[in-house]
Amino acid sequence: MTSLRAPTRPTTFPRISRFGYLMGLYAENFARFERLFQPHGLHPHWRSSIDDGLDVHLQVLERHRYTTLFRLSYALRDPVTGEPDPSAFLRLYRDARLVEVTHCYVGKRWQDALGLYPEPATLLGHRLRMNTFLGKWLDYLGEQGHSPFTLQHDTAPRTHERQGPAEAPGEG
Repeated sequence: MTSLRAPTRPTTFPRISRFGYLMGLYAENFARFERLFQPHGLHPHWRSSIDDGLDVHLQVLERHRYTTLFRLSYALRDPVTGEPDPSAFLRLYRDARLVEVTHCYVGKRWQDALGLYPEPATLLGHRLRMNTFLGKWLDYLGEQGHSPFTLQHDTAPRTHERQGPAEAPGEG
């Protein structure tokens, strides 16, 4: 007589390295970014408005054969520095289907957060946090209703931005 046993589960799960996890975030963020903005052939300045008073700005900074550099931000500015806050600089790799956050501005610059010469492990941890932030931000934007259908060509992107009180005249 044969005995029926429940299938056994592995007692350990394969561990993914922090770098492998980061590459997975890049791929997930590519899918989210594609779904929200469909960035192929975009003009230099775009605005997504869902009538909540908080427009999202997408600026194409550089285009290369396989990569495009974007800046994603709201129309809000840091009152001290005048920088769009929050904002993320994104590098889209079309051939690899990845989106990487190269740096963020959320109240302070990366040099202020990490120092000028951070250890590799510190830098990797920071990249993980930035790309997790991007994933959550893109999910939030999608939940709020932003989509390729709310994206409009912004012919005068600077005129829509709210300026902080400490901004010097002529900046912006």
